[in-house]
Amino acid sequence: MSTLFGTDGVRGLANGLLTAELAMQLAQAAAVVLGHERTTEGARPRAVVARDPRASGEFIAAAVEAGLSSSGIDVYDAGVLPTPAAAYLVADLKADFGVMISASHNPAPDNGIKFFARGGQKLPDEVENAIEEQMGKEPFRPVGGEVGRIQRFSDAEDRYIVHLLGTLPHNLHGLKVVLDCAHGAASGCSPQVFKDAGADVVVIGAEPDGLNINEGVGSTHLGPLKAAVVAHGADLGIAHDGDADRCLAVDHEGNEVDGDQIMAILAIALKNAGKLTDNVLVATVMSNLGLKIALRNAGIEIRETGVGDRYVLEEMRDGGFNLGGEQSGHVILADHATTGDGVLTGLQLAAQVALTGKPLKELATVMTKLPQVLINVKDVDRTRVKGDQALAAAVRIAEAELGDTGRVLLRPSGTEPVVRVMVEAGSQETAQVIAERLAQVVKTELALGRIPSEMVP
Repeated sequence: MSTLFGTDGVRGLANGLLTAELAMQLAQAAAVVLGHERTTEGARPRAVVARDPRASGEFIAAAVEAGLSSSGIDVYDAGVLPTPAAAYLVADLKADFGVMISASHNPAPDNGIKFFARGGQKLPDEVENAIEEQMGKEPFRPVGGEVGRIQRFSDAEDRYIVHLLGTLPHNLHGLKVVLDCAHGAASGCSPQVFKDAGADVVVIGAEPDGLNINEGVGSTHLGPLKAAVVAHGADLGIAHDGDADRCLAVDHEGNEVDGDQIMAILAIALKNAGKLTDNVLVATVMSNLGLKIALRNAGIEIRETGVGDRYVLEEMRDGGFNLGGEQSGHVILADHATTGDGVLTGLQLAAQVALTGKPLKELATVMTKLPQVLINVKDVDRTRVKGDQALAAAVRIAEAELGDTGRVLLRPSGTEPVVRVMVEAGSQETAQVIAERLAQVVKTELALGRIPSEMVP
């Protein structure tokens, strides 16, 4: 099992965990596993490399490109672009693989490296394991004319923008849209594509200096966007994160429209157009129960997965479904993208406002969000969540109280001694009371070092 790769590539403090040396080793290993082992003998593999505007991305990209070219890979340097743009360009160029250098919504000192296989697809665990295993072997070192070449992918952004414009069901003429680019990878292309689509665009958070990515702006800090939408009298606002693979929105009154609401709007629109595959939406267990109720009323089924867009993607691929995502704003429109694309999602959402003539606030009323309370219980044995009888009994009591009007979810952290207690209910007060009660049971029953009650003689 991979110990280097996390749920979304290799991520950590730049020059801490993620050094230039590690970046080069990863690239040399990926050159073998994703390039030479999958390419017809005699053909030189090709890779697309892109990054977000973090300062550390400059040296990490240089190390990655050096590792790839020294291992016989021709490199197309796409510069600063969103993660979904890198994925799209791998497919569009028919490259063998791609590399994106970004730490998404993390602060500027962090960075990350993620790989895309041929077609712009995310890597399964076994391929990540193979890359990590290859790192322990001697790199492939061709000489002379067999070394790879590095060239600037000069029309990379233009190709991506043309692709996005080609997905629109309706132009955006007459709409005023505020875009918050999180001082990140979408700072150039997102404003351009919205303008090309016909919108009147106001831009904030689009002055990256290498150190200010996600700093007080973007999808993790919606305050500036809400204020700007109201101040400019805009129809809606769109917020990206650092690498623009997610999208959250704000209506004309400054109210947040989260990923669940965006998925509800798009799912119903696709169903009405006869374009929602099998009338199914794929979402994670963390999506609000209100989403399931709204879509059930609209004749749409939800397929639930574990938390993480990679699990949503797996279910979509397995079932051939074309819409899925997360409450956080990772929305995957598989007819147009192989991964979450915040610019694409924002365009499709704005197009529905233009097409229907209805304000975003009205469109969002297709779903009623149930009050949701999340409590992180720390310093507990997360491995015993499923086996503790007293905790199971407490959950059954809570579920009986809630009936069909709410739900309970206990989710152990994947990396920390933490259990997340989530309760949804018809009222905020009920959700809070039940969540606090369950959190206390978790704290008592799963205390580190405590012997489970069922094992006490």
